[in-house]
Amino acid sequence: MSKILKVKARQVFDSRGNPTVEAEVYVKNKSAKAICSSGASTGTYEAYEKRDTNNKRYLGKSVFSAVNLVNTKISKALRNKNVHDQERIDEVLINLDGTRQKTKLGANAILAVSMATKKLSAKVKKIPLYKSFYVTKNFQLPYPLMNIINGGAHANNGLRIQEFMIRPDKAKSFSEAMRICYLVIKNLSQLIKAKGLSTSVGDEGGFAPMIDSNNQALDLIVLAIKKSGFRNGKDVSICLDVAANELFKKGKYSIHTKKYISVDKSISEYKKMINKYKIKSIEDPFAENDWLAWNKLMKATNKVQIVGDDLYVTNLERLKKGFLNLSSNSILIKLNQIGTVSETLDVIKFAQTIGFKTIISHRSGESEDTFIADLAVGSNSNQIKTGSLARSERVAKYNQLLRIEEELGKKARMNKIH
Repeated sequence: MSKILKVKARQVFDSRGNPTVEAEVYVKNKSAKAICSSGASTGTYEAYEKRDTNNKRYLGKSVFSAVNLVNTKISKALRNKNVHDQERIDEVLINLDGTRQKTKLGANAILAVSMATKKLSAKVKKIPLYKSFYVTKNFQLPYPLMNIINGGAHANNGLRIQEFMIRPDKAKSFSEAMRICYLVIKNLSQLIKAKGLSTSVGDEGGFAPMIDSNNQALDLIVLAIKKSGFRNGKDVSICLDVAANELFKKGKYSIHTKKYISVDKSISEYKKMINKYKIKSIEDPFAENDWLAWNKLMKATNKVQIVGDDLYVTNLERLKKGFLNLSSNSILIKLNQIGTVSETLDVIKFAQTIGFKTIISHRSGESEDTFIADLAVGSNSNQIKTGSLARSERVAKYNQLLRIEEELGKKARMNKIH
């Protein structure tokens, strides 16, 4: 029952309409499938995404070569392996590729197989996926970092900052967290309409109005929080993903205006923003190799969650460097940045050991796959970042967390964020 018979892959499509890999793993009488997501603003050190750049029929975006590698090399290598031995299976996949950033097989091929294996193991054991990671009891639900305004690479407006998010800090349950976010989003929609702006959404479901000032976006959010009957900075907190890699040139940053300014001036502007808008979390405030800038910001701020995404790319070596450098106090976790479930769990465990907050994250090119919702609960992660309350590939993850909360019943608790 637990021996892998074969692995099969196919090309499917993600939420941006681009091809991606779906893998299906088979044991006797059972199978499970998983879809690999894809990012838009990606870090240099991320695991490699294999695409058929010469296939003009799909504008160089198809993944048929990755699919073929799953159907041949990977399937052959995993035949007769124990589906429950995730670490061994991931080790086989890593060794079969043999490169630092998984350039031979492609992290999209490897991860789809790794995730499908994890799902199938839980299915064979007849347990929910969230119970198959390493938390065994006292499961906690993550707080949503819900995207409500999109900018940067995720929208076609003039906003410098990529994501403006809210976190319902005072919610006592996940369903209450969703209700709070729902109210703020609906009120924000009315405020945007009242200004004669569009309520169309960006890649991750947040509104993408044609505004080009960070402060204008933040003022709208503060107003929406107040209109919903909540207190900014207490009941609901504003959180940012700057994606500063996109705003960096020759040691300077254009985060706050289109003009490039020094690190010290950027930090001064951050502090003004934090104080004025009671910002509680800032992701990727500086570029992926600007270690000194990260350290300076950490020293200059207090009680703000500083989150490394492009800085760490879910990579244990980079996380250790960041910890020694005092670069941040939190890490964003994206499965496809590293390429296997086991390596992802290693990073989460280490981050939690050193006292970092762990935030499980989607990508801008997502799918209907809800794996990360279960991962957030099963790894005791404090928060989840999976887009807005719009676009079904985002909402699917929230709905899965609502199901998990219902299943846990009276044992359901929210995680700690402070």
